[in-house]
Amino acid sequence: MSQTIEVGATIPSLKLMTATAEGPREVSSDELFKGRKVVMFGVPGAFTPTCSAKHLPGFIQHAAAFAEKGVGSIVCMAVNDAFVMGAWAKDQNVDEKIVMLADGSAAFTKALGLELDLTARGLGMRCQRFAMVIDDGRVTSLFVEAPGGFDVSRAEAVLATL
Repeated sequence: MSQTIEVGATIPSLKLMTATAEGPREVSSDELFKGRKVVMFGVPGAFTPTCSAKHLPGFIQHAAAFAEKGVGSIVCMAVNDAFVMGAWAKDQNVDEKIVMLADGSAAFTKALGLELDLTARGLGMRCQRFAMVIDDGRVTSLFVEAPGGFDVSRAEAVLATL
């Protein structure tokens, strides 16, 4: 496992994928995080129980409250492909509230030091459950869950820190 990103660090400059009506589109982390405040949260996988029942819905429900606190964008990331993330966005009625990012090869997740090896459970390399506040490409707050936890990275907890 690599070194976990820390508060004050710059978000790594890498490419991720997002689903669009025209198909998957490459997007750079620089493009996503430069010049604005962003809340990004990572989940172990699209369509998984806690992620679908609690984590993503919380950010959808509180999207307006984040905007009122000056957050320009909310980003959800998972080690899945853009097609899966697009299907999950439709299933969860994300609309334009959340940017859904696919980190299919876990390159961005590994660069953040937030990988989670679930190979023994048949899930391969995934992302730890986390949330972070990023201001102009720099991490200003970081909330990484303990294994199996869902407390510090939930929308309400992150919102309370802004």
